[in-house]
Amino acid sequence: MKISPLEVASRYVYPSLRRRLVGILREKGLKQTEIASLLHITQSAVSRYLRMNRGALIDVSSFPDVDSLIKGTADWILNERPSEYAIQKRLMEIAVYMLGKGYVCSFHSKIDPELDPKRCRVCLELFGSSE
Repeated sequence: MKISPLEVASRYVYPSLRRRLVGILREKGLKQTEIASLLHITQSAVSRYLRMNRGALIDVSSFPDVDSLIKGTADWILNERPSEYAIQKRLMEIAVYMLGKGYVCSFHSKIDPELDPKRCRVCLELFGSSE
């Protein structure tokens, strides 16, 4: 494995979660400047997410449980106006959840041909639930 799971999370999963969050807030009728202010990011970053220039490699909406978590996060942000740190923490919790569920394994194996997803259990064991 040449690319660690945490690198995959920070370079691909997290931006994809943020892209989906921006999209949901846009669907709720917010302007780019309003979204930027709520998420503590620049309007330019919001624009790149909406144009699919950033965070477009993983479609997190294809995972219903993850999409539900992101929608709940959007509502929380609109209602509570949390700090940038609270938002970062929540998005990282969702990213770790995705790793623990094995949702990122096939993507990881595409960007790291040395990875054998049938043998690798790193994320499942580190981040998966003990249920």
